[in-house]
Amino acid sequence: MTGPGSAAGTVPSDRAGCLALDAADPLAGLRETFHLPDGVIYLDGNSLGPLPRATAARLAEVIGGEWGQGLVGSWNTAGWIEAPHRVGDKIARLIGAGPGEVVVADSTSVNLYKAVWAAVQWQRAGDPRRDLVLCDRTSFPTDRYLLASACASLGVELRAVAVEDVEHLLDDRVAVLALNHVDYRNGRLHDLPVLTRAAHEAGALAIWDLAHSAGVLPIGLAEAGADIAVGCGYKYLNGGPGAPSFVWAHPRLVDRLDQPLQGWLGHRAPFDFAPEYLAAQGISRFQCGTPPILSLAALECGVDSVLAAEPLGGLAAIRAKSLALTGLFSGLVAGPVARHGLVSITPDAAPERGGQVALRAGGDLDPYAIVQALIARGVVGDFRAPDVLRFGFAPLYLRHVDVWDAVQVLGEVLDTGRWRRHRRAHRSVVT
Repeated sequence: MTGPGSAAGTVPSDRAGCLALDAADPLAGLRETFHLPDGVIYLDGNSLGPLPRATAARLAEVIGGEWGQGLVGSWNTAGWIEAPHRVGDKIARLIGAGPGEVVVADSTSVNLYKAVWAAVQWQRAGDPRRDLVLCDRTSFPTDRYLLASACASLGVELRAVAVEDVEHLLDDRVAVLALNHVDYRNGRLHDLPVLTRAAHEAGALAIWDLAHSAGVLPIGLAEAGADIAVGCGYKYLNGGPGAPSFVWAHPRLVDRLDQPLQGWLGHRAPFDFAPEYLAAQGISRFQCGTPPILSLAALECGVDSVLAAEPLGGLAAIRAKSLALTGLFSGLVAGPVARHGLVSITPDAAPERGGQVALRAGGDLDPYAIVQALIARGVVGDFRAPDVLRFGFAPLYLRHVDVWDAVQVLGEVLDTGRWRRHRRAHRSVVT
């Protein structure tokens, strides 16, 4: 029943072995809490999580009852105005923060801009020589764009570097170290506690983008002493397309930060309608405009779908299964990869791996066409330019047997050359 060892342990040698693992899986029952289309193996939850079954009914309640009947009074009677903090408190349990420390607002991009602007401004007020922000060279492009925009507005330099060089480059010029917790392209998990400590030893603040880690692994922000973090609501938190983001700042720091988008809900007394801005205490100051209630309701259902794992072992169980699934995929896919010139670019070592596995296509292989051929066969992954096939493994609904079946389909698509049929296919805007 078992085959060669993988990064996560022993790999089953047949489908029955995977079914046995699923029968013993403590998280197996959570799969039924999601709407998953028949005939689809969904390996793209690191891009958009699937629909929790509770979401449609909850949105119908908000639309028909709270909005339809309660009208404007629902800001008070249905708890709409508290929703950014209520959902934030739930997210706090998943990222290692305390009650009242996380707020849901805006998008990840907007929150990152607010975070780096506030951190650099505060750092330079104490030491004007700190005129440098370091970021990871392979960070998600929008992070680079937003960091560059914020740095330009503040008159400081942004320098993109390899993460392995960060500790050697931190000096008394660095105001902020801004990193992705997991590299979106290759799935590498960066060492948040070690890099945060290195930043602090150099007098810099550490800002983390948790878009590809929140909900799939323990993070421990407060324990690690991180300064600010932002994250995405629609990946492993299953909040729906375009779900709002969250932002956290360490309690020792938050009241010292002045973020640049000083909107009315970040005001100390928003319903006094005062002409001058006074920042709210705590994380509330990172709010800006009116909360998107429908999106917040969907996000709350998504966050609840992750919190449902708490009685079953919580994030520790989620992380253990995530590593088992990615290790299983890596072990099983080694044959097709070797035969066809694909290369895994995801770390083999479990502590260095997030919740995905990425393969790089070389030679005459067309990675976009391969992904389209897989989707046509019901295996949904995604393509990242210029040459990466990316597969996400969300433990709440994926089974070991799904991994087995997905690898069989990938092997067949490569062995038969079926992917060539998709080589001239129209490339969709979203890949």
